[in-house]
Amino acid sequence: MTEYEQQNKDEQQKYQEKVNQVSPKPPLLKNIVWAFVVGGLICTLGQFFQNFFADAGVAKKDASALSSVVMVFLGAFFTGLGVYDELGQRAGAGSVVPITGFANSIVAPAMEFKREGYVFGIGAKMFIVAGPVLVYGMVTAFIIGLIYWMML
Repeated sequence: MTEYEQQNKDEQQKYQEKVNQVSPKPPLLKNIVWAFVVGGLICTLGQFFQNFFADAGVAKKDASALSSVVMVFLGAFFTGLGVYDELGQRAGAGSVVPITGFANSIVAPAMEFKREGYVFGIGAKMFIVAGPVLVYGMVTAFIIGLIYWMML
């Protein structure tokens, strides 16, 4: 390493230390509690819909599927209105982890790239965030299914 590279590396390290000193520390406990409460409320709403459909005479398995559909719709709808993004800014993982966060991860890029057209904008960029989650989820499910099949 040359003297210039070493000096540049030292300056970058000093700069990073200075940034760490002056950067405000996030209120960790407040963020954790807020994420827990928001995530819990979203899940409670989902449970409400599941109970509603079950009480209406829908089979338990179908009631679960219907409540998931309603929650995905609500996540997409509130993303379209800009409400879900605001919620995500405040709640963090509390709004990302439930299924409504999955809807948000599909709708938000679609809205962002709609000006590029239906094919190259919405179609190509819609799964830019959710795509890797789907791919790794399917691959993992395939591997687990294969292991299960081999153990039979």
